[in-house]
Amino acid sequence: MEDEALDDPREAAPTRRRPAGSATEERLAEDAAPRLRPFQPVDPVAEDEPFLRVRRRVPVRRGILPGWARSRWGRILFIALVLGIFAAGIALALAVRSFFLHDQQFRIASTQSIQTVGNTEVSRNTILSIFGADVGRNIYYVPLSERRAELESLPWVKSATVMRILPDHLRVSLVERKPVAFLQTGSTISLIDAQGIVLALTPQVMERHHFSFPVITGLDPAIPQPMRAARMQLYLKFLQALDSSGKHISSQISEVDLSDPEDVRATITTNGHDLLLHFGQKDFLARYQRYDANIQNWLQQYPRLSAVDLRYNDQVVLTMAHAAGSQSTDTSKTNSAVAVNGGHQ
Repeated sequence: MEDEALDDPREAAPTRRRPAGSATEERLAEDAAPRLRPFQPVDPVAEDEPFLRVRRRVPVRRGILPGWARSRWGRILFIALVLGIFAAGIALALAVRSFFLHDQQFRIASTQSIQTVGNTEVSRNTILSIFGADVGRNIYYVPLSERRAELESLPWVKSATVMRILPDHLRVSLVERKPVAFLQTGSTISLIDAQGIVLALTPQVMERHHFSFPVITGLDPAIPQPMRAARMQLYLKFLQALDSSGKHISSQISEVDLSDPEDVRATITTNGHDLLLHFGQKDFLARYQRYDANIQNWLQQYPRLSAVDLRYNDQVVLTMAHAAGSQSTDTSKTNSAVAVNGGHQ
């Protein structure tokens, strides 16, 4: 027993009693003291794992050939199949082309298969004479651009349209020129349009229309067409300026001389007198109004007045015709003439 007591120190040591309240203080001290956790090693991979991006999968590129065509014989079969489809497409296109070019239902049987629209001055026979070689021909063999050019070479044709109407018709549509004046060349009277194209004045045209235009002189049909067109634009500008007042003054003009592009000369009848007025190339209405305001006074002072030059701002040049046919020139300032005769500009 003594040996056992010596081996067990708990039994050998005397038991100490703790004072009351010490257990409570120890618990409070343990709660206040920081609790130490056992050390655990940090895994850097696991720590950064929530912030890692998801890796994008790289798509695997596959060839355009199907799976069965990846072998040697498969590729040969695939190439043969493609060539066969290509050859079949060409054969189909040739068959369709042959059908449209040789089938009888696309043949122009007669002139009744050619429709004409918009032709008033150009006769149908004139149009059909251009398409004479196309009767009996397949509609797709008709050269439309050539036929359109031939139609537009006719003087009265401004523009032409030629189209195919399946299965066997052609449609010809014309826009004809509109004359804006008579043109006197020597003893010949013809018509002329705004582009300077000279049009024949045939008895048939005179019968269908009753034109009332001024007669243009001094415009040679032999000069280049762009020059004729520029003169005609000046002529139209002149008429439009006179009629802009609403009084239709252009109806009083019988003749317009366009020989000088810087001076429009117009013949007008006033009190039985034919007077030649020089308008220049601008301010046509204002110059006519000056003439109209003073012409009665001028005729009283100069009964043989034959021409009035209105091109100057501060004076008007009056030209007289003598009984013997010779002419003399008298220059009078407009202001003095108005003051003497009570006229105004």
